[in-house]
Amino acid sequence: MDRPSSAGSVSRRGFLAAGVGAAALAGLTWSPAGAVPWGPQSTLAPPPDFPAGIPLSQQAYANWSKEIVLDHVWTATARSSDDVVTLANWAHRNGYTVRARGTMHGWSPLTVVPGAPVDRVLLVDTMVHLNSVEVHSDGEQSVVTAGAGASIESILTALQDHGLGWANSPAIGDLSIAGALAIGAHGATYPAAGETITPGQSFGSLSNLITAMAVVVWDSSSGSYTLREFARSDVESTAFLTHLGRTFVTSVTLQAGENYRLRCQSFTDIPWQELFAPPGSPGRTYESFVEASGRVEAIWFPFTSTPWLKIWTPTLVKPPESREVHGPYNYFFSDALPEAVTTPLGMVAKGLQAATPLFGASQFGAVAAGLVLTDTDDLWGWSKDVLFYLRHTTVRVVAGGGAVITKRSNIARVIHEMTTWLNERMTHLASMGQYPVNMPFEVRLCGVDDNGEVLVDSAGVPDLSAVRPRSDRDDWDTAIWMNVVSIPGTPGLPAFLRDMERWMVANYSGDYATFRPEWSKGWAFTNDAAYQDDEFLTRTIPVTFRAGGDGNWDAALATFDKYDPHRVFSNTFIDRFMPSA
Repeated sequence: MDRPSSAGSVSRRGFLAAGVGAAALAGLTWSPAGAVPWGPQSTLAPPPDFPAGIPLSQQAYANWSKEIVLDHVWTATARSSDDVVTLANWAHRNGYTVRARGTMHGWSPLTVVPGAPVDRVLLVDTMVHLNSVEVHSDGEQSVVTAGAGASIESILTALQDHGLGWANSPAIGDLSIAGALAIGAHGATYPAAGETITPGQSFGSLSNLITAMAVVVWDSSSGSYTLREFARSDVESTAFLTHLGRTFVTSVTLQAGENYRLRCQSFTDIPWQELFAPPGSPGRTYESFVEASGRVEAIWFPFTSTPWLKIWTPTLVKPPESREVHGPYNYFFSDALPEAVTTPLGMVAKGLQAATPLFGASQFGAVAAGLVLTDTDDLWGWSKDVLFYLRHTTVRVVAGGGAVITKRSNIARVIHEMTTWLNERMTHLASMGQYPVNMPFEVRLCGVDDNGEVLVDSAGVPDLSAVRPRSDRDDWDTAIWMNVVSIPGTPGLPAFLRDMERWMVANYSGDYATFRPEWSKGWAFTNDAAYQDDEFLTRTIPVTFRAGGDGNWDAALATFDKYDPHRVFSNTFIDRFMPSA
């Protein structure tokens, strides 16, 4: 493979010195209100008869894109699982709902709903105390038990200390494990041709690694909420593995496998028409890289000709040309942007949409230069240190798209059709002076959740995982994640994502594929906003999970109703698209 070419003549010192956090730009920032302890200085009505001894304060809430912002909401700090049980019973008696609060790294209103009243909402912080991590290995099976607020990075760090790891991981490690599991978080790990999974790992979602979990549930015999452990063999456990915030998990046990070394190569010189070519095309195609390495991600900045391609390859011995890394987050330019990027970013954020092509070129230029100047175009290290590549401080964006479930032989077709539609649509809109998309298209893939990868007795894969396999299509073994991201508030963005979502639902259908939303990101778009399209919420989503005759959508909702009949663990948005049976 050709090495990536340098972009421009920026010096290493000049590039690093120019770093400016994009979040500091006008129009993209929000200053949270400080925590106000319960007392005379608080401005919210005091919760009645609140349990003594559990810390309570007014705190701010802001999701990842800063589109859901609450300056004041009552937030309790659970010191143990018993505290969560106490709070659930208090909420039931007093007409409150309880929402778990982790790192707030999400887009969708699965925690709190913008514009909805918060006077009867209690957030429960899981990060301060419910963050323990314990690794257990007996030589035959290795597991890690973690509190709900433990970060994925802390878990994988502990596993690495024991020679263990996971095949799949999100790019950002600063996520609470319970929050990641609630939405079926995933990575970009997919098997190369002929590759088999290391025992204890999974090519599917993180939820497929769960072997047991502690859940707060309603006990009808005692007439109260209590803590119950569900083993993976429990027939009702499949609802809780990816629960979308419809319950409260206080701790979880996940399997792990032998750790491994990865090489990550970056390329910035492959034209998008060649990379995203139709099936069977010659050249440096996405399809060919998948066959060789499996683990492939492409980031295509708007109105640029060559994407940023990352390829991870299991590599036991460090290649001479690779640089060994000993920790994660090795792409400096993903976290602090040079002036050449922040200047057009500021123009776009202020409404000068014609600057979008310049902004796209500047983003790509910063990546191409940054890879060379920071010597990060060819890295080698333990899996955790190569798979984590984005910090929590990266540019805040909104995203639309989702997962396409299909068979391996359709990978090139799926991506070619998507990128062709995207190029034609954006070119057409640009000809009319409209630029609703100003940040990249991203494509990566993983496997579907495979019950055969679970090392303990298992009742099945997660009911509501976006990468749940179709029971009638054993050959659909692949999940292709495709998303378009853009700056919040960009004119025309919701309408663009609405058109894209409807096209994806229609195009990836029938005997070819099926489309599912990525729960943490944007879906159910109208011309004005995400999460508002009633047809998508009440029909499209249930239909895609009922397809193939699984019945898992309805079974999951019935399980949630059984163990939380009072809907203490819900909100108005969840009530809308996951109603009681």
